[in-house]
Amino acid sequence: MTEETPGFEEKPDVPSGATPDDAAEPAGATPSANTAEEGPAAPAGDATAQTAGLTAQLDQTRTALGERTADLQRLQAEYQNYRRRVERDRVTVKEIAVANLLTELLPVLDDIGRAREHGELVGGFKSVAESLETVAAKMGLQQFGKEGEPFDPTIHEALMHSYAPDVTETTCVAILQPGYRIGERTIRPARVAVAEPQPGAAPAAQAGGAPQDQEEQQKAADEESGGPEEG
Repeated sequence: MTEETPGFEEKPDVPSGATPDDAAEPAGATPSANTAEEGPAAPAGDATAQTAGLTAQLDQTRTALGERTADLQRLQAEYQNYRRRVERDRVTVKEIAVANLLTELLPVLDDIGRAREHGELVGGFKSVAESLETVAAKMGLQQFGKEGEPFDPTIHEALMHSYAPDVTETTCVAILQPGYRIGERTIRPARVAVAEPQPGAAPAAQAGGAPQDQEEQQKAADEESGGPEEG
């Protein structure tokens, strides 16, 4: 018969580092329900967060693409406007340069015209003069101003004024100096002598119709009185 040591109780072996609660849990026990549910929940949350992050990045990329596209369209429009402006300025500068050159040649053309009127445009001088006029015409210079055309203050400059019975409106009766234009731009108005109708003179149509009107009035008066009086 063995003797028992008083105050000594046998305890099960506890692994090193384990807590008393772990030791109290029976061996071979299955994990609790809460522990089993927490395991698969973590991967689902990660997938949702990853999808949200990719969606946000896609939205940012689309926004940046729209902004860059708008910048490119605006830059292209500005470039097209710049090209049109440069082309317009180039044409304007060319027209101004040509107009300035031809303006300096107008006195020479006037001398050629006067020499032609007096029959002095002969020989080599005639050939040079005609070549100069041809070159000026190729550069767009046009001469205007003819006798008998109505006076237009936008293209004519009246240097002499008179009255004439055979005109019905202010008319250019003499071209003192021809005018010149380039396209629609007048570089020098035609200097002319103008004539106006006589003050108080009736138009020719009315003057020609007056006798007929008088005859009709006399005929109407005779019909009202029973016919012309017999002498």
